Amino acid sequence: MNRASAAPSRSISASAPADTRIYAVGDIHGRADLLSEIIARIDDDIRRRPIAHAVEVYLGDYIDRGPHSRAVLDLLAVRLVANGAVCLRGNHEAVMEGFLQDPAILQYWQQLGGMQTLASYGVELHDGTETASDVHRRFLDVFPRAHELVMQCLRNRFSCGDFLFVHAGIRPGVPIEHQDANDLIWIRDEFLDCTRNHERFVVHGHTPVPHPDIRSNRINIDTCAWRTGTLTCIAIEGSTILFL
Repeated sequence: MNRASAAPSRSISASAPADTRIYAVGDIHGRADLLSEIIARIDDDIRRRPIAHAVEVYLGDYIDRGPHSRAVLDLLAVRLVANGAVCLRGNHEAVMEGFLQDPAILQYWQQLGGMQTLASYGVELHDGTETASDVHRRFLDVFPRAHELVMQCLRNRFSCGDFLFVHAGIRPGVPIEHQDANDLIWIRDEFLDCTRNHERFVVHGHTPVPHPDIRSNRINIDTCAWRTGTLTCIAIEGSTILFL
C-alpha cells in the first residue's frame, strides 16, 4: 500500500484528552485490501505503543466505486464490536440507506458507484430486463443482518477533546449542536474555503486530495483510496498528528 506523501508527524494547536490516542481513517470506497492493512497497522501501533484509551474513527464512504464494499462492511462490523470503533456516515452510506428504503433511488446511486457495491453482494444488474424494485428486492435478500447493524450504528459526527470528526465538514458559524446532518455529510466549498477557527479542529474526508491537507482549522484525509491505492490513517495524541 502506498503511503501518503506527508511529513511523519505534525503539531497543531488542538489537543486530544490525556492518555488517549485517536486513530482516524479516511474514505475507503470498497478497498477492503487497504483497510485490512490499515487495521493491521493500528493494531501493531497499539502493541508497540500501549495507551490507556485508543479510539478508532472511520470517516465514512466505506462503499461504492471500489470492488469490495461488502468486505469493507464485514471488517467494520468486527471493529465496531471488538474495539468500539466510531463509524461516521458518509454521503455514499446515506444514499445506500435511501435505496434500502426506496427503489427509486437506484438510478442516482448508480451514478455514485452503486453498481460496484451491488456487485460485491452478488447483485448484478441486467439492463432492460428488471426494474429498480426487482434490484431492490434482490439486494434486501442478500444484505446481511450484521451490515444492517453497522448502518444503524453510523453517526453524523463525533467529538473527542478539541477535535470534531465528520465526513464532509461543517457549516461555518453554526454551533456544532445545531449543524444540519446534510451539511456534515455533503458540504464542500463553504467549509473548505473557510479560514477562521471553528469550535473544534475538524478532521474530515469527502473531498479527495493528493495527500493529507492540514490547515489551521482542519485536516482532510481523503486521499482517494479507491483510485490511488493510498488509504490515509492518522494517529492523534496530545497535539501531535502522526501519519501511520
